[in-house]
Amino acid sequence: MKIKLLMIGLLGLVSATTFAQTRDLKNAQESYDQYDISKGQKLLEAKNKASLADAKASIDKAVTNDKNAALPQTYALKGAIYGALAVQDTVPATSAPLLATAQEAIKKAKELDTKGEFKKLIGDANNYAAIYYNVLGVKQYQSGKYELAYQSFDSWNQAQPDTTSLYYAALAASNAGTNNAKFYPYAITDYNKLLATNYSQNAKVYGYLASLYMVTKDTTNALKTVSAGVAKFPANSELQEMQVRMALQAGKENSIMATIEGAIANDPKNKTLYYYAALTYSRIGDADDDKSTRAKDAAAKANLNKSALDNYAKAADYYKKALAIDAEYFDANLNLGYVLMKPAIDLYNTANNLPSNATQKQYDDLRAKADAQFDIAKPYLQKAVDLNPKSKDALFNLRNYYKGKYDKPHAAENKAKADDLKKQIDAL
Repeated sequence: MKIKLLMIGLLGLVSATTFAQTRDLKNAQESYDQYDISKGQKLLEAKNKASLADAKASIDKAVTNDKNAALPQTYALKGAIYGALAVQDTVPATSAPLLATAQEAIKKAKELDTKGEFKKLIGDANNYAAIYYNVLGVKQYQSGKYELAYQSFDSWNQAQPDTTSLYYAALAASNAGTNNAKFYPYAITDYNKLLATNYSQNAKVYGYLASLYMVTKDTTNALKTVSAGVAKFPANSELQEMQVRMALQAGKENSIMATIEGAIANDPKNKTLYYYAALTYSRIGDADDDKSTRAKDAAAKANLNKSALDNYAKAADYYKKALAIDAEYFDANLNLGYVLMKPAIDLYNTANNLPSNATQKQYDDLRAKADAQFDIAKPYLQKAVDLNPKSKDALFNLRNYYKGKYDKPHAAENKAKADDLKKQIDAL
């Protein structure tokens, strides 16, 4: 009889112990359920804080039991509770260990939850990790700690993959690359991942990615990316402008004009596009001019010189269109003065290189034509200096005007102006 009573007592003890183990897990779940994630900015409210404290106390007890240690619910719940505590804690020294504990629990929960029964709890835990890294990353980014910000945003993306976290990570890595080039590939990878999504800011992403390729000297992928961006967003004038600029940087002047014309048609009030069109013709003219100086055959030299002048004339037309939109456009004034003065310099050089048997009339006629062309260029040469008195290029071009002018009645005056401009250049 005593033995039977003893057996009943043992069974009662086992039952009580098992109940206590289950109760800890149940209490942890109930306390966590009272915690309201939706309150957002009110995470520090007393009720929420108390609920989490109770949940932590219960889950810490529950997880020490061998039976609970085999349950996916235990770790899913622990991950969620500790994740919420990490978000609630505003001191990095104490919040970081909480998050580390949460992430260890999340990992274990994923291993054990083969049926996906606690997907929501695991999702909550990941959401807290995402919030934690989001807040931390923003603070680091705003403080200029871009490498740390990238790591935080990347962790955010791993906890809760989405386009926003991916964009933030790419942006931070791009900035970090300025001081540490190893971060550029991270930015490039993340931007490429974004382009595979329907992210709302992908027009900008194409531009950012193309710029990164240029920074890393990958011209091929830069042009490929910006061209893909223009094809995807044909009405985006910023991408069109970038495509033109990169093509010019890559030395593709002879193949870019159709693109520029298309961009101008899409954005006819964009002064920069007219400037790029002019710059394209100007560079083609420079190339022809360089070839003509090296040509041995007289006929080839003449043809190349004519081609150069024709391209300079086309460039001048586009510079004027840019100035019609903005008369104070420094670069357009500077370059227009140059392309208008180039034919004058050619006439000046031809006159000075006449053979010894040439007549004075031939010389005077060439110099008169040169002077007339110099005077056409002068307003733009002077305007460029007025707009930027510290520009060596502007001062140099205006000096060439005064050096090239034949104008005998004002020869001394022109020489004095040329000498003064030389002093200004030397002083810079």
